Amino acid sequence: MTVSRTFDLLDRYRELHPKDDALCFRQNGAWIKFSTSQYIEYSHNFCYGLYDSGYRKGDKIITVSANRPEWNFVDMGMSMIGVVHVPVFTSLSTAEYDYIIRNSGAKMIIISDRKLYKTIAPVLSDSSITARFFTFDAIEGAANWHEIVEKGKQCTVQTRQAISKEKEGITPDDFATLIYTSGTTGTPKGVMLSQRNLVSNFISAASVFNLKPSDKYLSILPLCHVGGRMGNYQTQYSGSSIYYAENMGTIAANMKEIQPDGFDAVPRVLEKFYDVIISKGRDLRGIKKSLFFWAVNLGLKYNPFGENGGLYERKHKIADRLIFSKWRQALGGNVKIVGCGGASLQPRLERVFWAAGIKIVNMYGLTETSPIITINRTDKGRVKLGSVGLPIEGVEVKIAEDGEILCKGPNVMMGYYNDLELTKSVFDSEGWFRTGDIGHIDKDGFLMVTDRKKEIFKLSNGKFIAPQIIENVFKESPIIDQIMVIGEHEKFASALISPNFKYFDDWKKINRISFSNTEELIQLPEVLSFFASEISKLNKRVSSYEGINRFRLVKDAWSPETGELSPTLKLRRQYVHEKYRSIVDQIYMK
Repeated sequence: MTVSRTFDLLDRYRELHPKDDALCFRQNGAWIKFSTSQYIEYSHNFCYGLYDSGYRKGDKIITVSANRPEWNFVDMGMSMIGVVHVPVFTSLSTAEYDYIIRNSGAKMIIISDRKLYKTIAPVLSDSSITARFFTFDAIEGAANWHEIVEKGKQCTVQTRQAISKEKEGITPDDFATLIYTSGTTGTPKGVMLSQRNLVSNFISAASVFNLKPSDKYLSILPLCHVGGRMGNYQTQYSGSSIYYAENMGTIAANMKEIQPDGFDAVPRVLEKFYDVIISKGRDLRGIKKSLFFWAVNLGLKYNPFGENGGLYERKHKIADRLIFSKWRQALGGNVKIVGCGGASLQPRLERVFWAAGIKIVNMYGLTETSPIITINRTDKGRVKLGSVGLPIEGVEVKIAEDGEILCKGPNVMMGYYNDLELTKSVFDSEGWFRTGDIGHIDKDGFLMVTDRKKEIFKLSNGKFIAPQIIENVFKESPIIDQIMVIGEHEKFASALISPNFKYFDDWKKINRISFSNTEELIQLPEVLSFFASEISKLNKRVSSYEGINRFRLVKDAWSPETGELSPTLKLRRQYVHEKYRSIVDQIYMK
């Protein structure tokens, strides 16, 4: 059946995919499952309740929620009457919530749990904010979303008829959602996406992932993230069951429990998976350890579809039976495909996971493009490891004279909310959207992304530095967790490094060195010497002018909670630069 608006997924579910575990999440140690019919019923009752509460097309409702089925119920309920959904990250500061609430003009805010409620409560207590607020969890003193659902259950025949008419009037070009960018620099921008933007993208993605109704999909990315939302919709379009991971710390346990056929991720998640696997390999002894790292090194040379020749394939079969099969078991045993986007993926990780039979589908896009612009497929001739793939169906891509990636298609946003000038600035005279990224298209049509245009900087000798490429090389080291390359207008490139502190838990035992905290660790002469040696080796893999001339270790592990990373785990360069300004000045002796 035809799907042209997000809420058409409900009719598709009813007609094609009735099941007991449409949407599932873990609560109090058990998986709570919602059937197709429950999904449809909750969504409609919430819609009826909204309408009878006075909400109409164009009104805006914010959700601040962890991934859970209720997010879908309210999302679909809003969509059916044209209310604009404003999903917001759960890791923002009180000030950021205040800005988004005021900027969006939201009339309702739905908060999932007590912890988030405490963060946002100071904003809601301001008398100048008139939005009503509700919670998913039962919280004393707060109105609960079930009040709206119950109101919907009691609605009149006239209300149902009115909503049926409202649904018919929702067109693919209508404003569907307002998504605020994660804000690696400056104030978040409100991106307006239409029904067409969302639907065209998730239908095209569904044909790539090719999930089946019998499959289970583990949803890891936040639903407020445009990539997580696209994955959520495309999985529903395919009729697969969605299981929402509890949190980042429970992913491995969740995978063992549900044995998913696929999941979504940002590169940082895959880096963590890889680090855990490698650390287990280091704990092995004798022949087992030798075989483990023989398999890893073989995997790092992997090319799909037998391109490495017969001898390699025979070795790979042995490595798969002895080592890689255990990797798949650690991820539940059934994972066939993993959607990955949101940041630059290290090519070695993509290659070694493919070697292990875990097909990482690397993709590229932005919030402004709903999100996919290009994506690798899984069939011969339509995948190239190290690239971000070919354009998704209906989307055109070209490279501007200065190297910027431009695109056109049904996925490109309506514009920035309340900012016509900014909207105009990101489109050229022919209507091509300027992505802000630099890249090139190879002879086979695959897109290679180099860096963010605004992040590339020039040394005082005139040489340009693309920091992401260099950072990805250095992050291959097991002792480096995060790194930021610096040096704009300086004579040479340097770096701030957040060490992989877990690595040094074992290292100190082997080297019989003691330290009581991370601040002591980064000052130890043995540690500094170790890092200097590692950086010297890694410098040989980049051009001479791109090498790290000086570095400083920092005592902090970088995360969204501490501000160095965005909610989508991208480096917030401006924030990091300001936080460590005194260290940067020390590097360049200012």
